[in-house]
Amino acid sequence: MTTILRLVGATTLLTALAACSSAPTHFHTLVPRSVSPVTTAAPFNIDVQAVNVPPQVDQPAMVLRQGVSTIAVMDGERWASPLGDEIRGALSADLAARLGTHDVHGLPRGKEPTVRVQVDVRRFDSELGGDATLEAAWSVRGKDQAATCTSRVVQPAGGSYDTLVDAHQRALGQLSDEIAIAVRAVANGQASACR
Repeated sequence: MTTILRLVGATTLLTALAACSSAPTHFHTLVPRSVSPVTTAAPFNIDVQAVNVPPQVDQPAMVLRQGVSTIAVMDGERWASPLGDEIRGALSADLAARLGTHDVHGLPRGKEPTVRVQVDVRRFDSELGGDATLEAAWSVRGKDQAATCTSRVVQPAGGSYDTLVDAHQRALGQLSDEIAIAVRAVANGQASACR
């Protein structure tokens, strides 16, 4: 009888431990693996400022839009760093590669001219099986010229978290293309029209 009680106790303990175990946490980044740099170096630097993001998505876990007004916080799917930092890191890497320059944010200024890039994300929607939607207001400022624009980018997201993150990376790459055009113009002392 004592042996049976021990077996029942051990089984109950194992069942309780199994119930307490949680699914693994996955970490995702928006910074692309690699971006092919341009062959010629730009005669200016960029300074990509901190990126503002909407408060409803500004948390460690991924936030999914479900339907018209529902969201779901995915505790097991997290960003590798705060979402604003992830977006800033992606834009910094994309712009530096596209322009053939360096992001000198937080570093002492050298002799080369610097173009300041500010991005304010207004919408960052994620829908599994739907789209990754990015809406942002942004500005670039040089010594004598500036441009202020807005962009809306929608990329098909696929049905997995990996394809969703890839869609957001593509959206940020497309935003970087638009910003890079304005940065080149402003760095050359020209007015830049929004696309």
